[in-house]
Amino acid sequence: MGEYLRPLMELTLARLREQLRQPEVLFWVFAFPLLLAVALGVAFRNRPPSPIRIAVAAEPGSRAAADSVGALLAGTPRLAVAVLPASQAAERLRQGSVALVVVPGNPVVYRWDSTRADSRTARLVTDDALQSALGRKSVRAVADRTVMARGSRYIDFLIPGLLGMDLMGTGMWGLGYAVVDARKRRLMKRLLASPMRRSQYLLSFVLARLALLGPEVMVLIGFAMLAFGVPMRGSLAGFAVVAVIGALCFAGLGLLTASRARTVEMVSGLMNLVMMPMWVLSGVFFSSANFPAAMQPFIKALPLTALNDALRGIMLDGASLAALAGPVAICVAWGVVSLAVALKIFRWV
Repeated sequence: MGEYLRPLMELTLARLREQLRQPEVLFWVFAFPLLLAVALGVAFRNRPPSPIRIAVAAEPGSRAAADSVGALLAGTPRLAVAVLPASQAAERLRQGSVALVVVPGNPVVYRWDSTRADSRTARLVTDDALQSALGRKSVRAVADRTVMARGSRYIDFLIPGLLGMDLMGTGMWGLGYAVVDARKRRLMKRLLASPMRRSQYLLSFVLARLALLGPEVMVLIGFAMLAFGVPMRGSLAGFAVVAVIGALCFAGLGLLTASRARTVEMVSGLMNLVMMPMWVLSGVFFSSANFPAAMQPFIKALPLTALNDALRGIMLDGASLAALAGPVAICVAWGVVSLAVALKIFRWV
């Protein structure tokens, strides 16, 4: 029995040492769960409930009635009330900026999206506040007008984030892994003897990446529009420009992480180090507004945050490229700087 166990133990220890010497194993086993727990703990920390944003719609000729209802609701601690023109209030509801629209009259009409949890809560809190303000002696008649506001659903928020995450993943893994794999197989050593420039070699990866960008984007967005009715309110040309800029940005980052790495394990660790904070912080699955205000400047400066904001701005709000100049400029800056540094420090072997 001892003759069997001793070789088994030695082989097990050898495998264990091999794993502990690989940075990506240490990252995924020890660092990633801790970092994820810290990030999500900060995003969803215990804090007082935020006021629910609602709007009181001022129809033409009924501003006085809207101001009166707004004044009745303004003293409710759980509500943040704004009196707005009817068209602007409807637009805010569609965008998800408010959870409920109150239309004064007899009866008072509540417009809200029945698929949103905050809208259901807003409906109950607002009606309770309105009836309490009247002393519950002459209860105000109310009516509900539930709406399914495309653009404010969770699926509408999620799809642009998934597209941004996909552009990041394919840009970094598709280029970074290919470059390091060629270096590991000594293909670059053969290319070094040719008159080819490093810029030509690296830019060929970028152009090949762009060749697949169209089908990649159209499959996800087309499916989301057909299956879930996700809107595309902005210009398709503007959306394509943002997608190309995002792909180039992360292609530059992928080349930068692979410019000196000699093994797949090393480049995997570097890419995980770059991408992991953006998976959590950049508003892919939930809004980055959940993080503290002190973190917002850092979060807004991340390329995936900027890309997600630009994609959502065009798809959901119909924003123009000029209105999205800030996020687009952040993506361009990351891409240009990353590609320039990659060209500078790139090694063939």
